[in-house]
Amino acid sequence: MRVIKTAAIVALMSGCAIATMDVRPASAFSFADFIRAGRKKPDSAEQTQPAQPLPGMGAMIDPQHAARPLPKVTGPKYYTYKAEALRRIAIDKLLDPVVTGSVRNGALPPMLRMPLADARQFLPEINVRATDDVAKAVEAHYGARMDYIWIGAEGVNAKAKAAIAVLADAAKVGLDPQDYAVSIPADSFDRGDMIAREKELLQFEIALSAATLTYAQDTVRGRIDPNKISGYHDFKRKTVDLTSLLDKLSASADVATLLNDQNPKSAQFAALSVELEKLRTETGAEQRVEIAPGTLLKPGESNPELANIIAGIRLKGSETLKAEHAAVLAAYQGTPEYTPELVSLVEAFQKENGLKADGVVGQASVRILTGGDSVANKINKLEIAMEQARWLPDGLGDRYVFINQPAFTATYADQGAEQFSMRVVVGSKTNQTYFFQDEIQTVEVNPYWGVPQSIIVNEMLPKLRSDPNYLDRMGYQVEIGGRPVPSASVNWNGSTASIAVRQPPSSDNALGELKILFPNAHAIYMHDTPSKSFFKRDNRALSHGCVRLADPRRMAAAVLGTSVEDVGKEIADGRNKALQVPVKVPVYVAYFTAWPNKDGVVEYFNDVYERDMYMNRAFDATRGARRAEG
Repeated sequence: MRVIKTAAIVALMSGCAIATMDVRPASAFSFADFIRAGRKKPDSAEQTQPAQPLPGMGAMIDPQHAARPLPKVTGPKYYTYKAEALRRIAIDKLLDPVVTGSVRNGALPPMLRMPLADARQFLPEINVRATDDVAKAVEAHYGARMDYIWIGAEGVNAKAKAAIAVLADAAKVGLDPQDYAVSIPADSFDRGDMIAREKELLQFEIALSAATLTYAQDTVRGRIDPNKISGYHDFKRKTVDLTSLLDKLSASADVATLLNDQNPKSAQFAALSVELEKLRTETGAEQRVEIAPGTLLKPGESNPELANIIAGIRLKGSETLKAEHAAVLAAYQGTPEYTPELVSLVEAFQKENGLKADGVVGQASVRILTGGDSVANKINKLEIAMEQARWLPDGLGDRYVFINQPAFTATYADQGAEQFSMRVVVGSKTNQTYFFQDEIQTVEVNPYWGVPQSIIVNEMLPKLRSDPNYLDRMGYQVEIGGRPVPSASVNWNGSTASIAVRQPPSSDNALGELKILFPNAHAIYMHDTPSKSFFKRDNRALSHGCVRLADPRRMAAAVLGTSVEDVGKEIADGRNKALQVPVKVPVYVAYFTAWPNKDGVVEYFNDVYERDMYMNRAFDATRGARRAEG
């Protein structure tokens, strides 16, 4: 039967369910889809046959007398970031007691001392702190060798000065130069105190080795461990062979190039770096228009913020747009009435900026009218984006799919170039899509939809406890231990962990015509949807976590290496079928509030999940740990 078509129900429509308990693969259900499925005609036998308790489940419990409270499945959490602590590099443990216990020349007159000849005797007095990985690499290097990398008889060498210059420029690649700051001994010194001089040089030697390794490790994998931010982040952190790198630095005649080469070389990272440098060199006050937070203006209304809205169009609109609407702009006198002429002007501005051209000035329109982020905010987003880019492979590959959640887009690239991009719907703030990478393996046409436990528990169970026959009437299939059972036979007051619910292929199926699978622990994939209206919205964080595609046939054809027509034929066949992707395609389910488009122009997006806030907290925690006194 037809039931409830309200804005409240529509607002619940979503994709996959994100949960921490017993989540089954497959998803993309919305409560509106759940209601829509109720249009299926009930079987007369189901209407007349009394419910029989499932063997082993016990007799049905009267919901009115059920004492067990409704359970709740919750999603992953955000954590208080714990930065890696520093420890003292244990260089003193690597001394050879025979060598250091032999004749020491420290008591010889300064003129008779050979510079650094026996400086290693001072290692126990050296105090340099580093992370455990870096400390172990430094200990291994100096435990196996007697030579120095950064110092010589004349003091600090040219190689050291080249390395220091790279470290001082760390901000250009989105890092913090203070993390790698090393005090350089002065060229002039008291020749009467060679011992103090050698101690100073030795301190510098160990400190610079630790700093260069820290820099190299940060450039390769980032300062932040993503998996310590939240349960929504899922990355295998990169490893860096620091011991080998220190050996290479020792042998290299060009340490600057060697260090710089540790940074990502992808076109995307380069574009972010160029944008960061440009913003940092910008001078002069920003031209910005302020519009009151929370402003919402609809056609026919009156609002004093309209004057600021029109001022924003004058500032941010293209010359073509302003020329086409010159008469309207010239006639406007700052009044609050939102007239049809002004609505047309706003619609043209919205269309020009890729927004839904409905004349409604809301959050997305205000963001563009006010110039979006300030320069300071943009710089912060770029630094975060460059950090996160280090979690991904250096170069996304020749052929891949890139989903950027804040942009609400999915892009298909081949031969390293974008072929097309489409709108997507991602998880809501309470059902967030994860940040991870995987490989596309299968396209399933006319799919079944396996309902995740989170939706069974959070959305279906309250109804099922009062109406156990509900799923039967809706046409869903219920299984226990792989055996089909009537929904009415299940004791819904017990545990649902062993109960599987799925929706057969149909025009009402929550996954639509197809889904594109990249098997992962989070039950996230791309899929079609019968609910197309969400793609018209500017904010498309609306699902249970999976990624809904505006043009799923085109994406399926691309990853399968076939035509849209051939995909259509497979769907028209009507059978549920899994089509294997000939060559697995990397997919990046990413989260970047700053990212370059196909032309290399960096675009900025709203932080829909507030993940940048958690990144900034992680930066602060890391900065604090690295500045802590030992």
